[in-house]
Amino acid sequence: MNILLTGANGYIGLRLLPALLEADHRVIALVRDRGRFPCAQFQPFLDDGRLSLIEGDMLDPARLPAPPRDIDAAYYLLHSMGAGRGFEEREAACARNFTGWLESGACRRVIYLSGLVPDGPLSHHLQSRENVNQILRSGKIPVTTLRASIIVGSGSASFEIIRDLVEKLPFMITPRWTATRCQPIAIRNVIGYLTGCLDTPETIGQALDIGGPEILTYRDLLRQYAETRGLRRWFISLPLLSPRLSARWLRFVTAATLPLAKSLIESLRNETVCRDHRIEKLIPQELISYQDAIRLAFTTIAQNRVPSSWIDS
Repeated sequence: MNILLTGANGYIGLRLLPALLEADHRVIALVRDRGRFPCAQFQPFLDDGRLSLIEGDMLDPARLPAPPRDIDAAYYLLHSMGAGRGFEEREAACARNFTGWLESGACRRVIYLSGLVPDGPLSHHLQSRENVNQILRSGKIPVTTLRASIIVGSGSASFEIIRDLVEKLPFMITPRWTATRCQPIAIRNVIGYLTGCLDTPETIGQALDIGGPEILTYRDLLRQYAETRGLRRWFISLPLLSPRLSARWLRFVTAATLPLAKSLIESLRNETVCRDHRIEKLIPQELISYQDAIRLAFTTIAQNRVPSSWIDS
C-alpha cells in the first residue's frame, strides 16, 4: 500500500514507520524539519524508494507541498499538548488544514490515534483530541479513530514520568487523582492496532477503543512499577493536593515541562477505560500486561535501542 505518515518525527511516528516499511508498504513521511529526521537509520529504505520525505507544517498551509496522489491510507499523528497555552486552537487548525490539504489529492482513508473519551466533562487535552476527531470526520475521507489510555513503552511520556517518580522518590505523595482508573496499553500493542487497521476494512469509518488487559488506578501504576523494579516505596495519601500544586510537583521531580505536566494532571481526573471491545475481535493480538510492558521497556533501554522519545518529539 501507499501510506502517508504525518508526525513521522514524533514518538509514535518513529515506532510506526519501521513496522510499515518492514511490511513492504511504500511510505511518504511528512515532517516539519527534514534535518531532525534520522535519515541514517532509514537510509536503505530511502535508497530503494520505499520511503520518501516531504517537508511541511500544517499550521502554515500556504507553504505545504502538493498532496501526494494515490494514497491508500494516511496516519494523522499530530498534536500540540506540550506546547502550552492555546494548544487546543493549534490542534484544531492543524486538523482543518490537514483535511483540506488531503482532500485536494487522492486518499482513501485516514487513521487517527486519539485518547479514550469518558462520559462527563472532559479535560482540555481530551476535549481537544475529540474536537480533532470531529474535524477530521467532517471531511469527505472516511476516518478510523483509535482511542487509547496511557501508552507504556521506553521513551513514552507516561512511562518516563512514572519512571522518574518511582526511581527518585522513596516516599510518594498520592493525591486524589491517583485513585482514577485507566487502562494502560503497551506501545507494541498500539503499533499492532495501527498497522492492523490497514488489512481490516471493517475498521474504516469506525471509532474504536484500544487498551491493555488490565484496568488499574494511577496509584497501581506506581506500585506495580516499584514491584517490577524491586524497589521498596511508601505512599502517603494527601487528597487535598490541588491539580496546580500537583503539576508543579511533577515538573520539579520529572522531566515533564510545566505545560505538559498541567495537561497531564488535568486529564488524570478523567477515567480512561475501554467501553467498546470490538477491536479485540477485528484485530486479535496478545495484549501485554502493564508489568510485562515495563520489562520490555527496560530490555530496550538496556540494549540502547530506544527508537524514539517524547522529549525528542
